[in-house]
Amino acid sequence: MIHRRAGRKLKRTASHRKATLGALSTALLQHKKIRTTLAKAKETRMVVEKIITRAKNAVAKEVEGGPKNVHARREVARFIHDRAVVKSLFEEIAPKVASRPGGYTRVVKLGRRFGDGGEIAILELVDYNTGQEEAKKPMKPQRDRSARVKKSAPAEKAPETPEAEGKTADQA
Repeated sequence: MIHRRAGRKLKRTASHRKATLGALSTALLQHKKIRTTLAKAKETRMVVEKIITRAKNAVAKEVEGGPKNVHARREVARFIHDRAVVKSLFEEIAPKVASRPGGYTRVVKLGRRFGDGGEIAILELVDYNTGQEEAKKPMKPQRDRSARVKKSAPAEKAPETPEAEGKTADQA
């Protein structure tokens, strides 16, 4: 048994794995919810939790009256290659999770993919319940199926003409 070897290889080289996790982290912070394989979701969760914690601690120091923590932004920008996402992380997401001691993400299993049978999961930020907002919409009232009107007699057919059937007058 191999000890002290953390993380999944995801069948990628180290550089490819780093790029994949960075792209998934950026997508999660941008859209607040992504759909991916279970293994990638669990690995991305570890990366995103550390990034959010670093941003949260930097914002907490700024609120206490300290200077703007540029170093924390640079360290986060090593993984998140989108300036708009880094900005929203420090201005929107980090203050929202300031009181939370950890566990900023949630992994929800969806089942298996039809093509190759890979396990699919949703990775989402906990404080952004985007899926629940859609579920709260009022549903349309269902029709009463017991009060259905019985079918009436079939309607009369229009008189058949030879042209309607695609036949000419002399073929009829």
